Amino acid sequence: MASVGKIARRTFLIGSAAIAGGVAFGAYMVNRPIANPLLEDLAEGEAAITPFVKITRDGVTLITPRADKGQGSYSIQAYLIAEELDMDPKDTIRDPGLPGPAYYNAEVMAEGSPLPAYDDSATAETIRSVLRVVPKLFALQMTGGSSTVPDMYEKLRHAGAVARETLKQAAANRTGTPRSALRTEDGHVITADGTAIAYTELAAEAAALEPITDVTLRDPKDWRYLGKPGLTRIDMEPKCTGAEKYGIDLAFDGMLFASICANPGIGGALERYDASAAETMPGVRKIMAVKAGNAGVAVIATNTWYAIQAVNAIDCTWVAPAYPASSAEIFDALEAAVDDPETLDHRQRDEGDVEAALAEGAVFEAQYRIPYLAHAPMEPMNAIVRVTDARVDIWTGTQIPLFIKTRAAAMSGMEAERVFVHVQPMGGSFGHKLEMTHVEQAVEIALSMKGTPIKLTWSREEDMTHDYPRPASVMHGRGKVKDGKVDTFDISVSQSAMAPGWFGRLSGLTIPGPDATITTGSWDQPFAIPNYRVTGYRAPDMVPVSSWRSVGASGNGFYHDTFLDELIHQAGADPLEERLRLCMHAPSRKVLETVGALSNWDGPSMGENRGRGVAFCMSFGVPTAQVIEVTNTELGIRLDKAYIVADIGRVLDPRNVEAQLFGGLIYALSHAINSELTYEDYGPVQTNYHAYEGLRLYQTPQIEVQVLEEMPGIRGVGEPGVPPAAPALGNAIFAATGQRIREMPFNKHIDFV
Repeated sequence: MASVGKIARRTFLIGSAAIAGGVAFGAYMVNRPIANPLLEDLAEGEAAITPFVKITRDGVTLITPRADKGQGSYSIQAYLIAEELDMDPKDTIRDPGLPGPAYYNAEVMAEGSPLPAYDDSATAETIRSVLRVVPKLFALQMTGGSSTVPDMYEKLRHAGAVARETLKQAAANRTGTPRSALRTEDGHVITADGTAIAYTELAAEAAALEPITDVTLRDPKDWRYLGKPGLTRIDMEPKCTGAEKYGIDLAFDGMLFASICANPGIGGALERYDASAAETMPGVRKIMAVKAGNAGVAVIATNTWYAIQAVNAIDCTWVAPAYPASSAEIFDALEAAVDDPETLDHRQRDEGDVEAALAEGAVFEAQYRIPYLAHAPMEPMNAIVRVTDARVDIWTGTQIPLFIKTRAAAMSGMEAERVFVHVQPMGGSFGHKLEMTHVEQAVEIALSMKGTPIKLTWSREEDMTHDYPRPASVMHGRGKVKDGKVDTFDISVSQSAMAPGWFGRLSGLTIPGPDATITTGSWDQPFAIPNYRVTGYRAPDMVPVSSWRSVGASGNGFYHDTFLDELIHQAGADPLEERLRLCMHAPSRKVLETVGALSNWDGPSMGENRGRGVAFCMSFGVPTAQVIEVTNTELGIRLDKAYIVADIGRVLDPRNVEAQLFGGLIYALSHAINSELTYEDYGPVQTNYHAYEGLRLYQTPQIEVQVLEEMPGIRGVGEPGVPPAAPALGNAIFAATGQRIREMPFNKHIDFV
């Protein structure tokens, strides 16, 4: 059972982990109160008992500040509050709220620990505690890194419990009954004689009380919603019926519409443009150069179609950006950085004596590469901005609302308190909406037409070609086997830095030190290989890059597990049995054992032209294993079956956990088989889905998912299903055909049906 100590009327408690971090940052900085933003414009008779619960006579509003980009974030946040508040969340109003420091994400930086997730030592936990403090100090409200549930699990349950007990106290004061004699049920306080008093009727009385914060959270065995197989996402019905409204669906009276063409080379300037043809086109109201974000030319028109058509008619001359013009030049630079002492960025794994081991006898070597990848969500970048002399309002789907608030304030000259970011549901992201170039462009356009709401929508082509993609990288692997076992494992990964560029775009600040994302998913795997080294090399900055679903593990999972599979084959060992022998982390072993049992594993060969591959990756603290079975037909590789096992600790929404793992597998297979961004003349060749295909229904294997709950604590599941998919498929193809594929997309090397 957990409890919360007493807190002041206008503040809320931070976690004990943050208090531990006070050793590093000072007790005041860690423990300083954070204002409850809901109290700033509270009307008479309304109660905002915590920053997450607002009660009026018209209803109960649950604040769900972690952005929803299709993963069910709003739904699970509402359930976490409602479970303790004793309400069906479907009977509440859900609102992401306006961004503010109260909604900082304590967990989002924990993944950056210099110690691997499987290390649960006191030292490792102390480091993670310190990292959980940093987001509070910098008011880092952000959605990403599979951190929503780990971050909100305690916070929102506490918020619901505090609200519940405060409402009971209001009812106790009204009825003269001790609070201990009251109970709650379905949004009501129930008295001893069975009288039900609606929470909404108690709003005014609750608003006058100090919150009751000495609360005990309910034992999970008493949960009504969480953890139950029948739990249904709140957004399921509107999404299935088409009733859900995304940012791109929003409209206001008097609104004008904009689109833009920006320099194909991100970061390059606009030299000149000729808009004479566009000026006479239907609906065009204004044409202007835009400097914010990526330089380009915008058209404001009476609808989005007119704006896009006029943009396409503008003749622009662009200044080349600083990076190489083609994919061939980019990969040359990546290759040149491998094993170059001048580009060595970090080496977080170096066990045994790799150099001595490699100096004796034959060495097995292999080289791998992965391409740039677009995020390519269904909903392209869009934002509505209205600027007046009094305020700036922004409506957009975003994972970084406070960064947007700060940037818009700087651009408009407004105080930050007069900038309001209204976060909208997103039609996908996969990391795309961790960027704000489109909002910067929309703010600049709206500043030129004060008082008029301007809706900027990128065309699909603009969205594909001006994405900040997943980094391209290369890996060189060397290894040895001994006595039928993997003995030496040495991989070097070369990539342009991702994290510093991304954070620099958002904050204008430079991050010192190494970029751990270059090797995340390789150095932090729970295997005990006698001689084990993983090195990251920082290639020159080239195409500006960003986070992509599962971040560094998306590529490093492929590198690490496929090269391990190659060494296991060299040793003549069974792929599953050797992984189990090497695995030193009990929960990860259990995941591997379970996927073996689920798939009836009895070796990689399944007969002529048939094979199966197994792969494992621990990412975001979640050990995940997959087995994929394929058949080599006359027309190409057919994917038959796939099995996924993961351990995320406590499961809150069983169906959605299964869906996230299922979807992660399909997303990863789509890109492993089909997708890449190749560059010519500084921009991507692939401009739309016809050249960037997802996995077709007929190509999708039968999929079975099993989720374990043996890990301590609770973890996120939006990303861990991605990293093992590509190596599992590649290993299966090798088992069926003898062909080892070391480059994505696989369709460059083998056909699929």
